[in-house]
Amino acid sequence: MRRPEAPSPAVSNERRTTLITESCSHQNETSAAERLDENPFAHGRAQLTFGLILTIVAVAFQALAIATVLPAVVADLGGLNLYGWAFSAFLLTQLVGIVAAGLLSDERGPVLPFVLGVLLFAVGLLIGGTAPSMPVLIAGRALQGFGGGAIISAAYVAIGRGFPASAKPRMLALMSTGWVVPGLVGPAIAGLMAEALGWRSVFIALAPLPLLAALMAVPSLRRVPIGTPHPQARARLISAAALAVGTGLALTAVGLGKPILTVGLLIGGVALALRALRRLLPEGTLRAEPGMPAAVATMGLINLAFFGVDAFVPLALVDVRRSSIAFASLALTAGTIAWSSGSWLQARTASRVSRRTMERIGLTLLATAIVVTTTVLLPQTPLALGPIGWGIAGLGMGLSYITLNLTMLELAPRGQEGNASSSMQLASVLGSGLGTGIGGALIALLHLQRGGVQQALLLHFSLMLAIILLALVTAKGLPSELSAFRGRSQ
Repeated sequence: MRRPEAPSPAVSNERRTTLITESCSHQNETSAAERLDENPFAHGRAQLTFGLILTIVAVAFQALAIATVLPAVVADLGGLNLYGWAFSAFLLTQLVGIVAAGLLSDERGPVLPFVLGVLLFAVGLLIGGTAPSMPVLIAGRALQGFGGGAIISAAYVAIGRGFPASAKPRMLALMSTGWVVPGLVGPAIAGLMAEALGWRSVFIALAPLPLLAALMAVPSLRRVPIGTPHPQARARLISAAALAVGTGLALTAVGLGKPILTVGLLIGGVALALRALRRLLPEGTLRAEPGMPAAVATMGLINLAFFGVDAFVPLALVDVRRSSIAFASLALTAGTIAWSSGSWLQARTASRVSRRTMERIGLTLLATAIVVTTTVLLPQTPLALGPIGWGIAGLGMGLSYITLNLTMLELAPRGQEGNASSSMQLASVLGSGLGTGIGGALIALLHLQRGGVQQALLLHFSLMLAIILLALVTAKGLPSELSAFRGRSQ
C-alpha cells in the first residue's frame, strides 16, 4: 500500500495561515458582538437609555435642590421639629409607590405606573412651592414620594427586561451618572435661587422637569415586555401601606418626649412594620441569610446610614457651623459626583471583583466618611472637610449601591424583575426614611429638652456609623465567587 504523502511546506504554511485568519476573524466578530451586547446605546436600546437617564436627571435635581433649601424653608415657615418629616414623608410614601408600581409593572408593563408617578411627582412639587405651612409642605412631599417610588420602580423593571445581562452594569452606572449634572449645578443653583428669589421658586421651577423627561421615556417603555403577575399582589400592597404606617408611628413616637405615649406608639409601630416587612422582603432578609436576603438587608442598612447623614449635612454646615447655603451645597455636589465615579468604577470591575469584596470596600469608605463628617460639627475642624468627607461617602455609596442592585438583577427570576426590584428598592427607601426620621426625631426630642442641634447631630451621626459597621457583617452573605452570579445571569 502506498503511503500518503506529507503535505509540502508551502501547502502546510498556507493552510496554517488560513486557519489563523479564520480564527482571528471569528474572535473579532465575537469581540464586536460582545461589545455591542454590553453597550446600552446599541441599536434598539438608545431611546430607552436616554429616556431613563433624563428621568433620573429630573428626580436628581429635585432631591438635591430641596435638600439644599430646606433650612431656608424652616427659617420662613418655622417647624424645626418637623425638619426630618420633610424627608421621611417623602420616603415613607415612596415605600407604597415602589411596591404598587413593581406589581403593576409585572402585570401590565411599566408605562402606566411610570406616567402616574410623573404626574403625582409634579403635583407634589407645586403643592410644596405654594405651601403656607410646614404641614402642607410635608403633604406635598408625601405626594412626591409616591410618584418618585413609582418612577424608580418602573425604571428598574425596564433595565431588568430591556437590557441583556452584560449591559446591566453599564446601564446602572449610567443611571448614577444622571446625578452628575444635577450634582454639579443643582445645589448651587438652588442655593442662589433661594437667596435671590426665595425658596418657593425652587419647587415651582422643578415641576416641569419630570414631565419633559417622560415625553422621551414613555415611547421607549412601551416596548418593554410585560412580566408575570404576582399571585399575592393585593396582600403585598396592603403590607406596603402597613409598613409605611408602622414606620411613621415609630418615628413619631421617638420625637414625642412623653414616656408612656412614646412606648405605646413605638411598640405598636415596630410590631406593625416588622409584620409587613416579613411579607414584603425575601424570606431570611431580617437574618441576612446568604444570597438575595443578605443583599436586601445590606441595602437597607447602607441607605439608613448614608441618607441619615446626607439629609442633615446642610443643617450641620448652615445651623451649626454658620456657613452659607451655597457653601453647604458643595458637600452635596461632592457626594453626588463621587457617587457617579464609584458607580463607573464598579461597572468596569464587575467581571473581575466579587460582589462581596466590592461591597466591603464601599462600606469601609462610608465608615471613614461619616467619621470625617462628624468631626465637622466641632468648631475647631476646618469647614473644608465637609465637602471632602461627603465626597468620600459618595464614592463608597457608588460602589456599594450599584453592587447590590446588580446582584438583585442577576438573581431575579425571569418575569419577576418588578417584584425583585420592589423588594430591593423597598429596603433602600425604608432605610433612607428611618435614617432621616431618626435624625429628625432626635432633633425634635432635644429641642423639647432645650438641647442643641449640634448635640443631636453628634448623637445621630455616631449611630449611623454603628449602622455601617453592622452592614459589614450582613455583607458577608454576598457570594465571594463571580461564577455564582454568572450562572444565574445567563
